[in-house]
Amino acid sequence: MNFNLTQIPDRTKKPRTHGLTMVMDKGLSLEEAKNFLSVASPHVDILKLGFGTSFVTPNLRQKIELYQSANIPVYFGGTLFEAFLIRNQFDEFVNVIKDYGIKHIEVSDGSITIPHAEKCGYIEKLSKIAVVLSEVGSKDAEHIIPPYKWIELMNAELGAGATYVIAEARESGNVGIYRGSGEVREGLVQEILTKVPSEKIIWEAPQKAQQLYFLELIGCNVNLGNLAPHEVISLEAMRIGLRGDTFHLFLDKA
Repeated sequence: MNFNLTQIPDRTKKPRTHGLTMVMDKGLSLEEAKNFLSVASPHVDILKLGFGTSFVTPNLRQKIELYQSANIPVYFGGTLFEAFLIRNQFDEFVNVIKDYGIKHIEVSDGSITIPHAEKCGYIEKLSKIAVVLSEVGSKDAEHIIPPYKWIELMNAELGAGATYVIAEARESGNVGIYRGSGEVREGLVQEILTKVPSEKIIWEAPQKAQQLYFLELIGCNVNLGNLAPHEVISLEAMRIGLRGDTFHLFLDKA
């Protein structure tokens, strides 16, 4: 940090196992990515190339190598995994992962229906070659999953070999663990936390109010995902009580 302040909560240090900030790159240029890293690199733990953008991104290999040179793991959005799967190209997906030196893989079923035992089978296979982040929840706002099912799915996927489970929200933050308005389904979240360790859950939280909710509920070292690149510094300040929303949250507690 640039100067001394007392009563700042202890953040986990990189490489972190919890307190993660996962950022979504939806199409930054190489120069934009370099500029982003010059500011945010110390605070970014995982970088997702959103949904299927990696298929159409120019200079993809250079961008991946750029992030990896900053010791930031890169992975392709789960939508790309599903796009390969629905075309019966799972083996080709694995070849692409290996070719690009990707060490993290998202396994999701937000856009297609995969029998859960089959999804767990993919997690088990892929966990042998990479760190697996499995996403739970549907991108369909009409598909409401009851809390007991979220818990059952999350624990099964962790048991199959996922290192983290991602609580679905889309990049807009209006499905899954959120209502269409972006409001947190508080009962759902709190019930999940009674049965699934918070350190193993990455909460997709693209909106500031959503980030604030999880910081107040779990603390500064909650795992948060789907951050826009330009919001990383703002989030880190909010994590440690240096933004108005959390200014009093950690005073006399550090």
